[in-house]
Amino acid sequence: MLIDAQRSVLLVVDLQEKMLPAIADHETLLANATWLIRAARRIGVPVAAVEQYPQGLGPLVPAVRELVGADAIAAKTHFSCVAERCLARLPGCERAQIVVIGTEAHVCVMQSVLDLRTAGREVFVVADAVGSRRALDRDLALARMRDEGVRIVTREMAVFEWLREGATPLFRDVNREFLR
Repeated sequence: MLIDAQRSVLLVVDLQEKMLPAIADHETLLANATWLIRAARRIGVPVAAVEQYPQGLGPLVPAVRELVGADAIAAKTHFSCVAERCLARLPGCERAQIVVIGTEAHVCVMQSVLDLRTAGREVFVVADAVGSRRALDRDLALARMRDEGVRIVTREMAVFEWLREGATPLFRDVNREFLR
């Protein structure tokens, strides 16, 4: 099953100011996440985001907040955004496919993703755009999610699947801006 730009949304989980510095290799994670958000926007895939207890962990980092837009962000206190019931008011979250990036892979990402799978959604986790404080937690979370039927992809896999074809003006634009 491929990711379809018309049937998917990019969901950003908890890339927040006070949390991100504690995440292993957070600079690379943030660069990959913002790259994918920008690419999704360019391709026309809706982007939504959630923040875990922003009063304590701060808002999304400015680079992400600016790309997503305030109207596409919901706060939560449950680790799972499904348990929080906040997705219904976010753009694109009614779509069948959910592509997920963010932190922490073994907590909020995993609980949200497993709840989305239980709800019958097609879920794709972008391995190079999720992280945890410890690499072992991230790696085990990815393995567990895969065992539960979640598809693990990379940021380029997502973009090429959204694009589907190389002989289009959109592909040429995205290739020039993101893939070279």
